[in-house]
Amino acid sequence: MKHGRSWSVLDWFILLFNLILMVAMFSANVLEAKEVRFAPDFELVDPQGELHAWSEYKGKPTIIHFWATWCPYCKKLQPGLEKLSEEYRDTDLQVLGISFNEDEGAQPAQMLRARGINFPTLLKGEGAAKAYGVVGTPTTVFINRDGEIIWKTNISLPDDPKLSQATDYILKH
Repeated sequence: MKHGRSWSVLDWFILLFNLILMVAMFSANVLEAKEVRFAPDFELVDPQGELHAWSEYKGKPTIIHFWATWCPYCKKLQPGLEKLSEEYRDTDLQVLGISFNEDEGAQPAQMLRARGINFPTLLKGEGAAKAYGVVGTPTTVFINRDGEIIWKTNISLPDDPKLSQATDYILKH
């Protein structure tokens, strides 16, 4: 009498698929755990043509919002970032916009002001976006006082509690 069952092609496929999935998940977790990334340097101009560099923000908890005037999700998120800026105005929190991939003639700073957004924005941030690994808008980066990128997100919901949680974290660490 034989004990056990015979394995079909489907059984082998399912087993192989699960093994591949487990290896992929383990590899992703290991890479995430090992990756400590520091905020790359940048030099960009503001709407008045004045040069600004990452060095002005080093040592301060900073939120960088990569955005574009044509992005509806950026428009949706910006009031939430403005709210954080206002809520933490008595701290050293910095909130900074970096506009990139703009249409010809776009005026990012004027658009922010028209939306009631008061945090500053820098222009022509394509190089900075690439250095920060930004692939779409909006992308918001939370950086602690040590210059470590703590969290990078594409959230567009202005009241998402994760935004406040990340802000609290970078203020304390």
